[in-house]
Formats: sequence, C-alpha cells, structure tokens
Amino acid sequence: VSGRKIIYQQYIYIMLNKPSGYLSANEDKRDKTVFDLIESDRKKDMFCVGRLDKDTEGLLLLTNDGELSHRLLSPKSHVPKTYYLQVDGILDEEDVKRAAEGITYAGDDYKPSHLEILEADKSAGTSKAKLTIYEGKFHQVKNMMLALGKKVTYLKRISMGRLMLDEKLCIGEYRELTKEELGLLKYED
Repeated sequence: VSGRKIIYQQYIYIMLNKPSGYLSANEDKRDKTVFDLIESDRKKDMFCVGRLDKDTEGLLLLTNDGELSHRLLSPKSHVPKTYYLQVDGILDEEDVKRAAEGITYAGDDYKPSHLEILEADKSAGTSKAKLTIYEGKFHQVKNMMLALGKKVTYLKRISMGRLMLDEKLCIGEYRELTKEELGLLKYED
C-alpha cells in the first residue's frame, strides 16, 4: 500500500501482566476484562489461554491460535504453571511434603505439585512461596492452600511451561511474544 509492504500475521501472541480486578474473558456486562487493556484491531479474534481469577495477577497469554491454546491447556500436556503466593499462616516442610503427594480438598483431588517456601514470618504469621502445578482446576492454588490450613492473600502467575513473565512488564502492560518465547511454548512437552 502506497509503496509500503504490509505483512499479514496469521497468529498473534500477547503476554499480559494481568492486574487484579480484571476478568479473564473477552467481554462482561458488569466487570472489566483483560481485553479492555488491549489496544489492537485484532483483539476481537483473540481469547485467553486459560484463566486467572479476577483477583489474581501475572502471566496471561492472549492469542488467536486455537491449536497452541489447546496444546497448552490439554490435561494430557501437563504444562507446569508456577505461581508466587503470599498466605496467612506458616508454611512448613510438612506442607511441602503434602503438596508433593497430592492434595484433596472439598472432594477435589489435586495432582502432586512442587511447593517452595521462600519466607515464613512467624511473628507476622505469614508466608511467601512458589507453587508449581501441572493442571488448572478452578481456584486450584487457593483450594490447595486451604487444604493446608492457609489462606492466600496474594497470587501471581510467574510462568507457564518454560515461558516466564517479563519482569519489565508493569501490571496491566502487555507485548507480543518474541520468536524465542513462542518457540518455548510451541515445543513444550
């Protein structure tokens, strides 16, 4: 057009640092959605790869590539998702062991996961940790912590498979994935 080349990109892949208070949905009559943050004429074709709770922050992928989304979300894929969390309560080695064995809460079975305690502040009665899960059930991280007698006060997804949230992205900011990042997702086993 006017002597300039226009390159059509079939698929679009966006990394969003999702803020709390936004739904992981295309539209909602009452609440703000993550797509309210996106300025793109192609956002009508895009969808969230999985969901984060309204009050959860962090890595959320947006795309129009249904095949990649299916592969990342399929229970057969066991793509790990890692969260940074803060809880009311003191996490200890017994909690690490229980997470590694799998947890049952309110009739739901959660597969073995990896809990890494970052800090346990006995005077404040709070803990900070990373939790890696291999499935994505509704309120899974919160329910797993409740099963351990802890209440999540802050939750942020920091990785999905080998893709890490870009630490330079402020909350509410987004960017397209690099070719290298896309390669990390496309060849996830």
